[in-house]
Amino acid sequence: MSPVDPDGVPEGVVAERISRVRFTADGLVAAIVQQWDTREVLMLGWMDAEALRRTLTEGRVTFWSRSRGEYWRKGDTSGHIQLVRGAHLDCDGDAILVEVEQVGAACHTGLRSCFDTLDLEPARGPETDA
Repeated sequence: MSPVDPDGVPEGVVAERISRVRFTADGLVAAIVQQWDTREVLMLGWMDAEALRRTLTEGRVTFWSRSRGEYWRKGDTSGHIQLVRGAHLDCDGDAILVEVEQVGAACHTGLRSCFDTLDLEPARGPETDA
């Protein structure tokens, strides 16, 4: 019998899922974090294979901190946790969408979303009748 993670998924299945990811040359993949029910985009973080494995098997989002060179699990110090509700690999395999139940602020600034700050005021495309 093969080893299993705490939720009963065989480790080989988790490893196969992670093998589908196209990590960058430095071993990372962008992870977009979204509130599962409202679809609000909360933040972007980076994961290596181990951070992704932890996220897929532990039910809490884990990132790789490029600046600190260590793993960090959202909310361990702030209490603003991210409970995993789903995870999806994009069509190219080079980005992950993690659906979460966000408890508290997602941004380190204390805001709900890291995208609640500066509007870049882009030119808008033409209206369509679609």
